[in-house]
Amino acid sequence: MGEIKAGYYQQTSTPLVAGNVVVVGGRVADNFSTGEPPGVVRAYDVHTGKLAWAWDPGNPNLTGEPPAGQTYTRGTPNVWSAMSYDAKLNLIYLPTGNATPDFFGGERTALDDKYSSSIVAVDATTGQVRWHYQTTHHDLWDFDLPSQPLLYDLPDGKGGTTPVLVQTSKQGMIFMLNRATGEPVAKVDERPVPAGNVKGERYSPTQPYSVGMPMIGNETLTESDMWGATPVDLLLCRIQFKEMRHQGVFTPPGEDRSLQYPGSLGGMNWGSVSVDPNNSLMFVNDMRLGLANYMVPRAKVAKDASGIEMGIVPMEGTPFGAMRERFLSPLGIPCQKPPFGTMSAVDLKTGKLVWQVPVGTVEDTGPLGIRMHMPIPIGMPTLGASLSTQSGLLFFAGTQDFYLRAFDTANGKEIWKSRLPVGSQSGPMTYVSPKTGKQYIIINAGGARQSPDRGDYIIAYALPQQK
Repeated sequence: MGEIKAGYYQQTSTPLVAGNVVVVGGRVADNFSTGEPPGVVRAYDVHTGKLAWAWDPGNPNLTGEPPAGQTYTRGTPNVWSAMSYDAKLNLIYLPTGNATPDFFGGERTALDDKYSSSIVAVDATTGQVRWHYQTTHHDLWDFDLPSQPLLYDLPDGKGGTTPVLVQTSKQGMIFMLNRATGEPVAKVDERPVPAGNVKGERYSPTQPYSVGMPMIGNETLTESDMWGATPVDLLLCRIQFKEMRHQGVFTPPGEDRSLQYPGSLGGMNWGSVSVDPNNSLMFVNDMRLGLANYMVPRAKVAKDASGIEMGIVPMEGTPFGAMRERFLSPLGIPCQKPPFGTMSAVDLKTGKLVWQVPVGTVEDTGPLGIRMHMPIPIGMPTLGASLSTQSGLLFFAGTQDFYLRAFDTANGKEIWKSRLPVGSQSGPMTYVSPKTGKQYIIINAGGARQSPDRGDYIIAYALPQQK
């Protein structure tokens, strides 16, 4: 692996057990510099613990440990989110990130560009690539793939099924592929996108738009979409919007201030999706946060720049740093009109949106971080996983208020909620007691992303037993 500075490499998802191997990816810290730790994916034999294979995106011919004195290729696309495995096809599906840093790609190699922000299907026995599909070309927006791919056998209307993979993305698009071949099942168009003018950068002339599935929260904003909690707030948001360049989802970064929407958090993030297989409904939660950004020439980047969440990121080894700011009003509220987060139901058989509802209130948040204590269902940014049950219930807790909720999967209506001691970004789980036959819903509440309140709670709820 070479040198790994503190905080530059860590595990953010559980390893994947695939047959006789345990597969491990890793998160590489974004935007400090070029040449960060390798994005290599490694598989270990479950019986011996020895390395079975390695997939190095920068050197696919290296399938074991590097020769003495060498390392895996540094700064390559990594796999920080959860992987999926199809035992019948013997394929492991890797959702990749982009090569570091995120917002300048002039230094990237051809292999970086090939495997960045892609679904890569590798043979579980050998680690060899069977196919790959890229969802963002030459990614300059941090639109890496954040969520575990859904594997689903889609009814084909003829008594059989098609093995599909469904991938959500930060850019608010949902891709459906044949997981055996990597070919799109839902239509994808390659559309022209604007080019930038940053010196030393190159740009993809087109980007894939998944038009056969719903687009969620990625519309091109206009001045009429601006919103504010007060008339002054609204005015300042409109002024801010007018002063920025906004050309849609793939607005290229420049030295002028531009608006990226959705921003680098999404769109959809690591919560992935849940499915009701009885009716082929897929449930997707999202957040709608814009990102105001501009490139900063190297000479103007402070030596201690380290704005990994927001602020100036250094991107050492390139001619630029990058300023990143949430597109918020002076009161700390998103400048575009709500909802700022929703739950959506998508019919996988038709590719149509069945329902969409705002999720979350301002009870535990508000302007300037002051809690409003008001259960106004604005729809707040969501982050976390959902759980669908056969009884037609959808459980979700990844909101900015402190609740576990249950929705009717038929129409999205909230039918139950329970107050949590702190917020949660965890996915609910369920199990049936082998002793009593009673079903439980379990949630971990450790704290919501935007809140300083933290905890260490595991809470169980018992579902009423059928009479």
